[in-house]
Amino acid sequence: MPEVTLTRGDVQLRGTATGNGPTVLLLHAGGEDRSVWTPIAAILTKHQLRTLAFDLRGHGASTGQANTLQPIADDVTAMIHNEPPPVIVVGASLGGLATIAALANPPTTQAVAGLILVDVVPNPDPARVRTWLDDRGLRDHRTDLVEDILNHSHELLTTATKLDLPVLLVRGGPTSPLTDAEVHRFHALIPTLTITQIPTAGHLIAHDAPDQLAHIITNQASAWLTEHST
Repeated sequence: MPEVTLTRGDVQLRGTATGNGPTVLLLHAGGEDRSVWTPIAAILTKHQLRTLAFDLRGHGASTGQANTLQPIADDVTAMIHNEPPPVIVVGASLGGLATIAALANPPTTQAVAGLILVDVVPNPDPARVRTWLDDRGLRDHRTDLVEDILNHSHELLTTATKLDLPVLLVRGGPTSPLTDAEVHRFHALIPTLTITQIPTAGHLIAHDAPDQLAHIITNQASAWLTEHST
C-alpha cells in the first residue's frame, strides 16, 4: 500500500493510500491511528473507491502536537485540497470535529461531495463528555484538546448547520457516549441530516464493526458521488 506524506510546516502527516477512483478521506478518532481503517479500506477499494487514511498530527507516525483543534482542522483542509475533487470525508470523533471545523472554509466545502460523521456531534454535553472520558482514562493525555473542543462547540455547531452538503451520522449502540437527545437536537438543526445506527458497536465504530461501517460508507459514498456528477 503506497505511503503518503503531507508536509505542513514542520509537521509531517503520514498516510496510506489504497485503490483507484474518487477519494474517500478516512480520519480516525482521538487516541487511534490510521491502521483502524485498514479492513474498511480493503472493502472500499473493491468498489472502485480510493481511500486515503492519515494519522492525525500527534498520533501514530505523524509528528506535531494535538493540543487544539484548529491546527488539526487546517491539516484536514490541506488533505482535502491535495486530492482531486470531489472528496468524501469520513470523520470519527476527533476526525469528524476537525472536518466540521475545516468546512467553515467555503472553498473546502465545495471540494467535498459528502460528510460521514462517525459517532460524533459538534455540541455534546461538556460535563457528560468529561465524565465519559475520565471513566475510561482517555482525558489524561488530551486535556487541552478536549477543553479546546468543548470551548468551541458553539462555533462547530454553527458551521455544521450552514453546511451545503449531505451529512450522514453513523451512531454506535448503548455504550456510545452519544445520547438520543443530542442526536435529535442535532437532527432538528440540520433537517437534511440522515442517521443510521450500528447497535453492536460502541464509540469506536471503525474498531468495533469495520465490515458494517465499510458497507455503509461504500453505499453512501457511491450514491453521493453519482448525485454530484449529475
